[in-house]
Amino acid sequence: MKKQTSIFLLLALGLGQAFAQTVEIRKKQFNLEGSGLAIQGYDPVAYFTMNKALEGKKEFSTNFKGTVYRFMSKQNRDEFAGNPARYEPLYGGWCAFAMGKKGEKVEVDPETFKVIDGKLYLFYNKYFNNTLKSWNQDEVRLKAQANKNWTKFVP
Repeated sequence: MKKQTSIFLLLALGLGQAFAQTVEIRKKQFNLEGSGLAIQGYDPVAYFTMNKALEGKKEFSTNFKGTVYRFMSKQNRDEFAGNPARYEPLYGGWCAFAMGKKGEKVEVDPETFKVIDGKLYLFYNKYFNNTLKSWNQDEVRLKAQANKNWTKFVP
């Protein structure tokens, strides 16, 4: 019995460390504001259900592995809670084009986005430089390269 308890404690400790590591990696590598807020407060579910970038409300927030998301409604928050991986933006919320082109973490304009094969991609769009347009010209190659480059940040 003592041996089983020790094994259980070691497993629990290991899982706790793995979770903590995930949270730390996310805090370090994801595009978050100081408070851990993702997508500058925009509702990740709205991109899929309304095909729009809509700001979430503080009262409809949730924390997923150290990352804070806001939602327009309780319904969207509950939808996210059921399958967070479905709604989180790829590449930690950094610009998909920059991740594909040079493997760089570049800020985004949350209103410049594209949903491809059920995944959310965000893009930089400032100073007359809308990277979504460039992405669309070479999407297949850039997407493959971005997937590869992101593993340098989050293995």
